[in-house]
Amino acid sequence: MKKSRHGIGDGILWAMILLAIIYGVLMSDLSTLTGSSFWDGILGVLLGLYICSHPAANFVTLLFFRRASPREFPEGLEAAVWVGLNLLVLLAGLVVMVIGATRLTAGAR
Repeated sequence: MKKSRHGIGDGILWAMILLAIIYGVLMSDLSTLTGSSFWDGILGVLLGLYICSHPAANFVTLLFFRRASPREFPEGLEAAVWVGLNLLVLLAGLVVMVIGATRLTAGAR
């Protein structure tokens, strides 16, 4: 795995997208993972929060520690690609959280 100059390696971010896709496919193909809508919902929300934590940490590092850190941060096209990848991972985590919240509230009916 190649660790980029600006924080978490890009491989981790791609792995988070893959994890979100696997969760989405499993939830669409199977009616339940755990046998309970409540626990399926809890699992989805927690997984979504975990997925979103990686790009959130990258953005915090970029915004608050950029001046204090001696590391080089990306510029130009590299920065746009890096920000785009982080936003894609955030979106994937949000989708997983919505699926989980939907499952969580479906059990309350």
